[in-house]
Amino acid sequence: MQTLYSMHQSHSDNLEKEEKFLFQSIENVQDLYLIMISTLIEIRRKEETFIEISSKKHLATKEEKNPNFKFVNNAVFRILSESRSLLNALENRKINNWNINDEYILILLNEIKESEMYQNYMSNKESSFEEDRDFVAAIFTDIIAPNIKLYEYLEDHKLTWIDDVPLVNTLILKQLKAIKNTENGDFYVPKLYNDSDDKEFVSNLFKKTILNEKELGKEFADKTPNWEADRIAEIDTIILKMAICEFLKFPSIPVKVTINEYLEIAKEYSTPKSSIFINGILDNLVKEFETSNKLNKVGRGLM
Repeated sequence: MQTLYSMHQSHSDNLEKEEKFLFQSIENVQDLYLIMISTLIEIRRKEETFIEISSKKHLATKEEKNPNFKFVNNAVFRILSESRSLLNALENRKINNWNINDEYILILLNEIKESEMYQNYMSNKESSFEEDRDFVAAIFTDIIAPNIKLYEYLEDHKLTWIDDVPLVNTLILKQLKAIKNTENGDFYVPKLYNDSDDKEFVSNLFKKTILNEKELGKEFADKTPNWEADRIAEIDTIILKMAICEFLKFPSIPVKVTINEYLEIAKEYSTPKSSIFINGILDNLVKEFETSNKLNKVGRGLM
């Protein structure tokens, strides 16, 4: 939807170039995921370095000579720091943002150490895997994910990431809560696509919507008698065209799935009343398509 909108705004008709941009934007989501989860590895590493340097100071305090290692020995930090899946992905995607911009890691580390949850965690002499896991999930949720400085860095680094941050953070939190007390924690970097069909769907939906825009637009042109074409939000017309494209050209996608997906997109990106407007048009179109036998759904699409 965003790529189609961008094409409209720039009046671009270079399908190959825009599809390349679309897939690059999707690839960038993987980089964002790796950058966000690697904050946990780097925070631990930074604290480990700080403890080592402090203990070697000429006038080191008693606490500095006998530091509390509970934070750096956290089992979840260890699992992430030793995960071959994660380390390989960071190397393959050349993710080294925090080596270049370690000031953000220091900001996060200081905020963590000043927090009440850190004080409570470090003061508890007993250790358990569950406590370690809950602590890491909590600092990610309450300190790392909402950090304004980190958010500004991501926005400056790649503008397309701003819409992806909530998705990525939700996934990471889900993974952190699911880590198990095993050698590798059953932690793996998720694949960008479930399978080749996923990637093919992206390409097909993009191309079929563009190549059939006029035809798709005609399907709802007479369904909005109270709205002139130039009064309908451009995002809404794109959403309608994509949804109708799925209705007519993707037989394996159930009608209800299509409607629900595009209503959620409308709520997120368009005007306050857009979802109601779009829902009404799509409901009427589905009835019309069923009557005229234009809906040729098969397999899962019949659900």
